[in-house]
Amino acid sequence: MDGISDVAVGVKRGSDELNGASNGSDSKKLRVEEAPPSRVLHIRKLPNEASETEVIALGLPFGKVTNILTLKGKNQAFLEMGTEEAAITMVNYYTTVTPHIRNVPVYIQYSNHKELKTDAGNQRTQAVLQAVSAVQSGGSPSSDVQEALAAASSPVLRIIIDNMFYPVTLDVLQQIFSKFGTVMKIITFTKNNQFQALLQFSDPVNAQQAKLALDGQNIYNSCCTLRIDFSKLVNLNVKYNNDKSRDYTRPELPAGDGQPSLDPTVAAAFSKDSNSLLGALNPLSAAAAAAAAAGRVALAGQTGSSGVLLVSNLNEEMVTPQSLFTLFGVYGDVQRVKILYNKKDSALIQMSDANQAQLAMSHLNGQKMYGKIIRVTLSKHQTVALPRDGLDDQGLTKDYANSPLHRFKKPGSKNFQNIFPPSATLHLSNIPQDVTEDDLRLLFSNAGGTVKAFKFFQDRKMALIQMSTVEEAIQALIDLHNYNMGGNQHLRVSFSKSTI
Repeated sequence: MDGISDVAVGVKRGSDELNGASNGSDSKKLRVEEAPPSRVLHIRKLPNEASETEVIALGLPFGKVTNILTLKGKNQAFLEMGTEEAAITMVNYYTTVTPHIRNVPVYIQYSNHKELKTDAGNQRTQAVLQAVSAVQSGGSPSSDVQEALAAASSPVLRIIIDNMFYPVTLDVLQQIFSKFGTVMKIITFTKNNQFQALLQFSDPVNAQQAKLALDGQNIYNSCCTLRIDFSKLVNLNVKYNNDKSRDYTRPELPAGDGQPSLDPTVAAAFSKDSNSLLGALNPLSAAAAAAAAAGRVALAGQTGSSGVLLVSNLNEEMVTPQSLFTLFGVYGDVQRVKILYNKKDSALIQMSDANQAQLAMSHLNGQKMYGKIIRVTLSKHQTVALPRDGLDDQGLTKDYANSPLHRFKKPGSKNFQNIFPPSATLHLSNIPQDVTEDDLRLLFSNAGGTVKAFKFFQDRKMALIQMSTVEEAIQALIDLHNYNMGGNQHLRVSFSKSTI
């Protein structure tokens, strides 16, 4: 009956706005749209099954929500924000990004009301608001409020990042999600060639609020879209604090080797919990994190951080500047490579900008190259120096600034859309017409691996080839990218998101 009493309350005021909006009168609608700023917002075209909590979630990233009136029969609602400033920020944001509830676009404008006078007796609405304000002020809502919110059973969210044009770090996830409550643990991993994360709040209600507010939002302009679900897990077991996993309640945990090993029960749950991986452009400030929570952050270049990477634990017998150029070139245009003269298991790699460096780091740190797990971190150097004229450094430093092999020279190149984590399946292109499957199988098995599967695309200029391990695929890419197939046609090799 709540819905009916709400409508009665609204209509009793005799508001032109309510009646005008409900009978579809164009002149009234026009007038409503021109209403001056107010902390009360009028929301139209709500889906039938929309809940009050979902409507409130539209306002959460912008500040405190102090009241709500839903008109169920008319698919409308009024939302009162704590301040006019919050309402203005919200309207400005939603004029550029259409808000959605349950995948249905909804429309938001200022109301002629300056405040909402609703029945104080509507306990359910008050309970929902009380829950939201408790969550926003970091308190833990009482049990009846939790029921009113139909709190999710799990405090753990599974997060998939779609359209991951930039990498997303654990710290960025922590900053965005901690706006909704205390983030206790995060585990990130790559599955089905997607970056994924499991994130545990201290309270299921926080998880629900975060899901409502952030699902479908972009971390950066037009990319890195969050897809959020509840996990079947109710507790995460984090063994290492590093760039892949963190338990914020246990700072004393070891760093491990950057590859958090999951215990079998969690691993089994992961197989059901699919997720996705990103790398962050730069640490967000508190204000930017709040904006990111509302999905409106566009971070252009990274300021004040360099595009130089330090790579360590290399196989010094095998590694060359060329092999590093080829592998790191999958994630950006490598300008210079310097293997350190006094420490030949380490190298500096200069990418063309900090975003590319971040991308290469997020995808290659912890991968195996020539039998050793490599470590990739951002270097404090701003550039890689070339040897002084006349000094021979045994070919340990190479300048690739004018290399014809850069993959990302052309703005808007399709290569930007085909950046995937290292995988056992490689994508081959620029294959000459007379080259057969057997030729390619032989070529790739000679690179020191086992070819498990092969598939030509229809035009036979492209193919997928699956090696038995990711390490073998990395090796084959290093050896065979730009391989001359005859007739001056050079094979192009990249990691694929598909499997055969």
